[in-house]
Amino acid sequence: MGFCLEVSGEFACFTRPEMKVERVSYDVITPSAARAIFEAILWKPAIQWQVTQIEVLNPIKWMNLRRNEVESIVSTRTAKSAMNSGEGHLGIYVDEQRQQRASLLLKDVRYRLHAEFQMTDKAGPQDSAAKFADMFRRRAEKGQCFNQPYLGCREFSCDFALVDASDGPEPIQDSPDLGFMLYDLDYSDPASPRPLFFRAKMESGVVTVPDRNSLEVRG
Repeated sequence: MGFCLEVSGEFACFTRPEMKVERVSYDVITPSAARAIFEAILWKPAIQWQVTQIEVLNPIKWMNLRRNEVESIVSTRTAKSAMNSGEGHLGIYVDEQRQQRASLLLKDVRYRLHAEFQMTDKAGPQDSAAKFADMFRRRAEKGQCFNQPYLGCREFSCDFALVDASDGPEPIQDSPDLGFMLYDLDYSDPASPRPLFFRAKMESGVVTVPDRNSLEVRG
């Protein structure tokens, strides 16, 4: 059962993982970022979202921005130690850790995202596809979400609306080869998740997203 969301935002950054220091965005939203928007509206262990198509509605525009960031984070080991012992130093002094990083962001983005969900083995006897479809449709129409959807980075929140897939403006008429794009993370080995990539090609503003099981390129 498929659903279509139109999302838009002033800024977006879908960071390319090969850029180690500066943040550089992909040209369009990644499947994992699009999936996160659907999950922000409705996530249940009984369903798994699969993004099938991304339509780019606004011309791709870029802007450079410098942002203050902290250069380190609290380690998981330190946090666990503090939880177990009841004491520990978890603070980060921003004035001492501050650094400026340049970012290449997308500006004035607008997408039409197509996705469907599948039932998982965690579904109970009382669960059904129709039940979750009605739940998602009701929440999306009312603008309800478990957390604010965002476009790559949490500070770049987005607006969303449930739309008919056949309505609305036509996608842009660009057809660039976007190269290898991050698809998602493979958590089959929880201790060592692996990034999954696919060769993304835009055809007249539309990126067709392959099924996860058909991916051949793995990082």
